Amino acid sequence: MFNPLDYPFLILFLSLAVFWASTSIGAWLRKRTHRLPEGAHEDFAFVLGATLTLLGLIIGFTFSMAVSRYDQRKNYEEQEANAIGTEYVRADLLPSADAARVRTLLKSYLAQRILSYETRDSGKLRQTDVETARLGNEIWSVVVVPATAQPTQLAALVVSGMNDVLNSQGYTQAAWWNRIPTAAWGLLALISIFCNVLIGYSTHGRGTFLFLILPIALSISLFLIADIDSPRGGVIRVRPQNLESLAESLSSQ
Repeated sequence: MFNPLDYPFLILFLSLAVFWASTSIGAWLRKRTHRLPEGAHEDFAFVLGATLTLLGLIIGFTFSMAVSRYDQRKNYEEQEANAIGTEYVRADLLPSADAARVRTLLKSYLAQRILSYETRDSGKLRQTDVETARLGNEIWSVVVVPATAQPTQLAALVVSGMNDVLNSQGYTQAAWWNRIPTAAWGLLALISIFCNVLIGYSTHGRGTFLFLILPIALSISLFLIADIDSPRGGVIRVRPQNLESLAESLSSQ
């Protein structure tokens, strides 16, 4: 399903066009209406300043939401790498044949997790998710069989580690689905348009250059927020550094 918020550059150019048009509409309204009375200029300046202040607060609040979600995705990537690495070590507690099988499957599972972070193609992503689920189920089966046959504390430790691996993948997926609410985007866009109309109304006759200052600043702000909030479509993305470092470490073993 197409989501424009997954394309930050689309947000940049589309918002710039909308905001510039809003500023032009404000200037057009100024030409078609009577001039403000002398005492109304201060009231208009107060309304304009209060509206811009509110816009700044909403932008800051939305930016904070995007950054917190980005940090959450980074933290879960680190936790996932730690869980996989811990389970790889705990595989030594299993019988030798099962331990070798678990290590091989964990390496394949790790490769799929890295691919899940790097791919942007929806078709490849679905294939990766299916393969990740298959490998997770297979590893769980290999771990559970000896633990069921000989239920010891060491076997329970291995099962617990595998449970952490599967849970960390689920937490990561939930963090990637946790986006800025659409209602917040709508409120931000609405107030931005209103502010641009006021700016256009207030800058009538002072040059078209002033029409572009606020639209450009707001468009760049929305682009940055959308870029950070988009897990796959943005330039600023979570890199699987910990997972890749773990893969390099395991490949030498």
